[in-house]
Amino acid sequence: MLSEEQNKALTQVGAGTPMGELLRRYWMPIAAVAELDDRPTKPVRLLGENLVLYKDKAGTYGLVDRHCPHRRADLSYGWADDCGLRCHYHGWLWDHTGRCLQQPFEEIAHPEARFKDRVRIKAYPVEAKAGLLWAYLGPPPAPLVPTWEPFTWANGFVQIVFSEVPCNWFQCQENSIDPVHFEWLHSNWSRALGGAGGRSPAHLKVGFEEFEYGFIYRRVLEGQSEQDELWTVGRCCLWPNCLFTGGHFEWRVPIDDGHMLSVGWFFDRVPNEMEPYKQDRIPYWVSPIKDALTDRWITSHVMNQDFVAWVGQGTVADRTQEHLGKSDRGVIMMRRRILEDAERVARGEEPKAVLRDAEKNRCVRLPIIGRDFFVNGSSQVESEISRQRTPGLPLRKEFPFLTGQPEEVRAAYRRAMGLPEPGVDARSPAG
Repeated sequence: MLSEEQNKALTQVGAGTPMGELLRRYWMPIAAVAELDDRPTKPVRLLGENLVLYKDKAGTYGLVDRHCPHRRADLSYGWADDCGLRCHYHGWLWDHTGRCLQQPFEEIAHPEARFKDRVRIKAYPVEAKAGLLWAYLGPPPAPLVPTWEPFTWANGFVQIVFSEVPCNWFQCQENSIDPVHFEWLHSNWSRALGGAGGRSPAHLKVGFEEFEYGFIYRRVLEGQSEQDELWTVGRCCLWPNCLFTGGHFEWRVPIDDGHMLSVGWFFDRVPNEMEPYKQDRIPYWVSPIKDALTDRWITSHVMNQDFVAWVGQGTVADRTQEHLGKSDRGVIMMRRRILEDAERVARGEEPKAVLRDAEKNRCVRLPIIGRDFFVNGSSQVESEISRQRTPGLPLRKEFPFLTGQPEEVRAAYRRAMGLPEPGVDARSPAG
């Protein structure tokens, strides 16, 4: 149980708040690279700030204040020009550093005044990596965007999925270090929803430890032992706002105190028979979280089930009313550590897991269950066997994590995996 002040410290993300200042020390994924290839401007709300993301015709990315400082027009309706973002209202042109490059009428009426040199707009750096666009809202010098090991893997089908969830970011991130919820929320509840009987294997033992880039959680289920990778390797709660399970990342990006952007990056290793495989474009899509007919939360997919649990805690979970147990040891460890990091930032010190060593950042290794499979792959037959042996490894015929996968992404995935279309016999010439 936490005090009201501690709960506020964990959940408020605006500039000047303890957690807001801590989170501004890290790069946040806010969009897909392909999004701005499709449409070069996008309104963004991040850490309580209203911004606009753009890609100009020279290929430069920018993230600037949503409102033009001339007459406060919404710059998300502006257009990407040759070297910046142009306001649709009076044509003022802004570059990615916040400089005003042009004020068309002012330069005709009073060219000697150079009014444009005296006006600036709030601007933040943006970098592209792994098919994502990352933003940094903190003080200079900016750290490096992490090159997590899976970003370097070849021969994989990657897709990026977004969902906006109407609750605070931290109750979502706490889920990242809560192994027991898998047994109930994703296994037993799924059985109940589907009308199946019986129970999934129970957790016999859980363990938690801190490492350089976050926390590792370990577990032993019925029918397993401490020799299994779920215990010897474990899964990662990445600092400060990510879950990493080996084949995918889930970032919980704070929009503001009451809303969170779920950003999922999913890697599926293609079978050896389909190598070499290279994606020219990483697809992205938005997953719905509510049923349009019933207005109820969708419960059919793994992460949708997480969303139901998170929003059910309220817009901001009231941790003064909790009664924590033994399974919550990881949650308690994470809360304590992140509050300590917020205090470090307040003292002018560097928080945990900030990367500044370029050589180290060439490939940041993480604990990964089934690493050899992801790196070296296997045949389709071997993939089916590994699925039975180690939880979480492909070959997956359908996408289990989020609902609403577009047909074109589903079809591209099946082609990459060498899977026949439903109804087509894999042994036939058409298969």
